Amino acid sequence: MNNLINVPKSGNLTNTNSNVDLTNLSTWLNDIFNRNLPSVFNTNFNTGIALPKVNIKDTADSYIIEMAVPSLKKSDFRIDLNNDVLAISTKVKEESKQKNEKYTRREFNYSSFKRTFNLPESVNNKKINANYQEGILSVFLPKKEEAKRKLERTIKIS
Repeated sequence: MNNLINVPKSGNLTNTNSNVDLTNLSTWLNDIFNRNLPSVFNTNFNTGIALPKVNIKDTADSYIIEMAVPSLKKSDFRIDLNNDVLAISTKVKEESKQKNEKYTRREFNYSSFKRTFNLPESVNNKKINANYQEGILSVFLPKKEEAKRKLERTIKIS
């Protein structure tokens, strides 16, 4: 018994002398290897918490990064600037103790994240500032004078 498999230019497998449907096998294998990975593989295992969501606004005078980070304190954040890369990070260690009659239970909770942003050349690095209010960290990145958008105006034709 001779089983020949023809592979046409289209890439689909066909089996000319067998009861086994290799086209379905090929489709099944493609489904396995081409499907999206489960969300567990998309999480950041090193951070302990999900990365916070960010909005970035572009105004006439500056860029504003708004980061949603509720339940943290201003002192929990670290903002660094190194070679036009802005890094916002935090490391939080929470400890709670509960005593019972026969045992003590201790729970440690470490959480951290780090988000980095490549800043455009138009940012005036010397005037960057930030504030934290009601769970939103706002980082203000003022533009250099030459990069600021000028107000639109209408020019009259004479």
